[in-house]
Amino acid sequence: MPTVDRTAPGRLELPADELRAIATDVRRDILTMIANANSGHTGGSLSACDFLTAILFHAATIDPRNPSFDNRDFWNVSNAHISPLIYSVMAERGYFPLCELLGFRQLKGNLQGHPSAHDTPGIEASAGSLGQGLSVAIGVAMASRLDKHPRRVFCCLGDGELQEGSIWEAALSAAHYHCDNLTAIVDYNGAQIDGRVEDIIGIAPLAEKWESFNWHVLEIDGHDMDQILDALREADRLTQQPTVILAHTLMGKGWREIEDDYRWHGKPPTVDQANTALMQLGTSYDEWRERLAGSEVTA
Repeated sequence: MPTVDRTAPGRLELPADELRAIATDVRRDILTMIANANSGHTGGSLSACDFLTAILFHAATIDPRNPSFDNRDFWNVSNAHISPLIYSVMAERGYFPLCELLGFRQLKGNLQGHPSAHDTPGIEASAGSLGQGLSVAIGVAMASRLDKHPRRVFCCLGDGELQEGSIWEAALSAAHYHCDNLTAIVDYNGAQIDGRVEDIIGIAPLAEKWESFNWHVLEIDGHDMDQILDALREADRLTQQPTVILAHTLMGKGWREIEDDYRWHGKPPTVDQANTALMQLGTSYDEWRERLAGSEVTA
């Protein structure tokens, strides 16, 4: 298990082995909270888990106890239906107690099905309508450059989301204004709610498209933590261009029976199904729910 204070402010820069352990905890959280709510998006929450963990626990300068402090980096998740992942990584990082994850999609909770900046401290922008988050991130990146602020900006996207025309308008703007403080990460799992991405509206060849829009393109295995960290470091060093990381992933990663199955895009597991999946991750539904119910993140 990780040995550092997960709630510490700043840029943690945790090593790959500790990040892998945290990502496993995040996957356990996701399965437990979705089964508890009997609602939520399972597939993409599990596939994007590794790189969002790397952003919040390695690459981004943040302060979970003071989310709006002036020197923070900016991060957002444009495909915001993967809110179980967003909330889990935030809770593990210390933005709020783990027990609040059991209030996911509950009337009494503050964790909406799609993130709300009015309800959840640390959410920078309310989200849900696909295709909007990259424009928000570019606005922050441009404003930071005008203010001569060294802020890094991270924006996570879904591959099906790239079918939205607003994404490509935003991509043109980011390159035109040389937003080299911006890194976009695409969860390239090849699946969306209605089927395979290439069967709905094909986006290939994706690397060539981004390159033609004058972005620096990196392609990686989105479940290989060493590759994720290398890509984030390269993006941090680059000047004159924004960077997009195409992270090849498996929908439902970590639960073998549903991996690469688009039917689990927005389908929650039952408690019994979650227990089966959690057993593959070294725990059980009852054990992990008890951990969430009775715990806060500690050093």
